[in-house]
Amino acid sequence: MTAMAERSLSSIAGRVLHPTSAGYTQARSVWNAMVDRCPQMIIQCANSADVATAVRYAREHGLEIGVRCGGHSIVGLAVPDGGLMIDLSPMNAVHVDPSRRRATVQGGALLGRLDQAAQRYGLATTAGNVSHTGVGGLTLGGGMGWLARQHGLACDNVVSYRVITANGDLVRASATENPDLYWGLRGGGGNFGVVTEFEFRLHSVGTRSLVAEYTFPAKDAAEVLARWRDLSADAPRPATFTASMGTELTVGFVWVGDPEVGRRLLPSLRQLGTPASTHVEEMSYLRLQTREDSPQGHSLRRYWKGHYFTHLGDDAIQAMVLRGTPDGDGESLPAFSLQAYGGAIADVSDTASAFSHRDARFEYVAAARWTDHTQDTARITAARRCAASLDPFASGAYVNTLTDEGQAGLRRAFRPDKLARLTALKDRYDPDNTFHLNQNVKPSGRRAR
Repeated sequence: MTAMAERSLSSIAGRVLHPTSAGYTQARSVWNAMVDRCPQMIIQCANSADVATAVRYAREHGLEIGVRCGGHSIVGLAVPDGGLMIDLSPMNAVHVDPSRRRATVQGGALLGRLDQAAQRYGLATTAGNVSHTGVGGLTLGGGMGWLARQHGLACDNVVSYRVITANGDLVRASATENPDLYWGLRGGGGNFGVVTEFEFRLHSVGTRSLVAEYTFPAKDAAEVLARWRDLSADAPRPATFTASMGTELTVGFVWVGDPEVGRRLLPSLRQLGTPASTHVEEMSYLRLQTREDSPQGHSLRRYWKGHYFTHLGDDAIQAMVLRGTPDGDGESLPAFSLQAYGGAIADVSDTASAFSHRDARFEYVAAARWTDHTQDTARITAARRCAASLDPFASGAYVNTLTDEGQAGLRRAFRPDKLARLTALKDRYDPDNTFHLNQNVKPSGRRAR
């Protein structure tokens, strides 16, 4: 590092890592083991001032910026090859005010930390289904979770944001302060700055949940999924209907609240048919929030594609089961999952936030995971083919499940009017496209990358 660079980073309270520094390799490693890129520098920020310094330094030295929280971007957007990674993971504090039902969450916190802090008081807010996901990445893209049908998406529960902009300034965004930025941060991704603090609204949800899962052979999948779809239409809001298929089909629901009330739904699931196996389990909400954590963690190679559906017809279900093949069979086929939307998600006006597709009934993800690098091409090709077979039936896409689609993906995630509004917001807050390692809304000026 040059003397000038040393002086410009002398105020950093956190750590500055280089390729030869202890901890560098771990810091650049993310959830998808396919991502193997080497930043020129990693700044592990201790506070908002560090983030501001890192942003200014990167701009002054022409370094591409990646922002890491949980590192769950499937294409590794947090890791800029030869650039500067702003690592927020040291900024992971969560403070809960139970009397106000508010949580103040630093930008590097993981979902599990938020859940644990809030559950001490029987409180929670909508969070994803994997506890080592970053609060920031999930929330900025919208934020689906088991509480969304009761209390809205994660972004619907943010009262305010503190953001470091492309100029290195700290601004607050809420319904009354910088409301345009507040609108864009609620579902627009990381396009407008680095969020160093979220203030969430919490809800009294208790500490218990119920999971009901029914497994059927693959040959019955289309018929069972059609029945499951019909049952989900009348589900009460504490119930989120789920389905997944690998070599077998598993359908059922997750209930957050009193398990005894949730059990009243069980008789209706007899309409699904006779399952090969049944699993009904009461568990704590914290256990629910960690049960999908990958046991192999960051050692897996991953790829996925996603869709939204406002209508899941029988023809779409048949295509889903076949997974882009003539007979639904093949070693490299991805698994797929479905999660029901509706309820409080749809209660919010479509114009209230950047998040789109509030009319979606189901979110679909075709996800492949493997360990052998020689399978990369086959696995990715199969996932793309699987998702492409559903393109004619889909209504859009969730920004957090976009991968390498580029601008075509953005047009699926945001309707034209919203994309135009997001572009205007980008023009105002980041006209040089400093923050472009994301599902990038490009500014309209000539300075855009």
